[in-house]
Amino acid sequence: MTTLIPTVSAEQLERDQCRANPATAAIWNLLDKVHDPEVPVLSLWDLGVLRNVEKQGNKITVTLTPTYSGCPAINTMAEDVQTALSSAGYNEVDIRNQLAPAWTTDWLSPQGRRKLREYGIAPPQHASSDKASLLTEEPVVPCPQCDSTNTVKISEFGSTACKALYKCKSCQEPFDYFKCL
Repeated sequence: MTTLIPTVSAEQLERDQCRANPATAAIWNLLDKVHDPEVPVLSLWDLGVLRNVEKQGNKITVTLTPTYSGCPAINTMAEDVQTALSSAGYNEVDIRNQLAPAWTTDWLSPQGRRKLREYGIAPPQHASSDKASLLTEEPVVPCPQCDSTNTVKISEFGSTACKALYKCKSCQEPFDYFKCL
């Protein structure tokens, strides 16, 4: 009996299947150029907030899921999607916010995690490692500069509420850690 081991998460597989529709491929590719206003190296796809694109005739419906219900960037993201589609000639655009299921850091693409690290932000560890912090176990967060795990949390909040501030004891560099949600 052969056991198959998935190479991508179920969430990533579902997202990839949404993109597989040839009728919306050009729109997905166009929206790959729309970036997160807070972390500009990430596209909305990389961040996982761009959930679906549908096309019925000339009408385009884009579904976004904010990183949390009070995310101040979601309106800017919607405006940027609207602008990108309008600039490409799509004039009938409906942008929907979908709150359920709630966004999770598991929706970050593998490329998004790599881009975060290259940008100097430690990508989220596995959700279970952050939940262990409820039991006073701090997650081991590798430094995005030197990969050392000799790091310490300085503050629960970094440059934004969704990040914590860490410092690497090896290279002495401070860095943001994208918290698991």
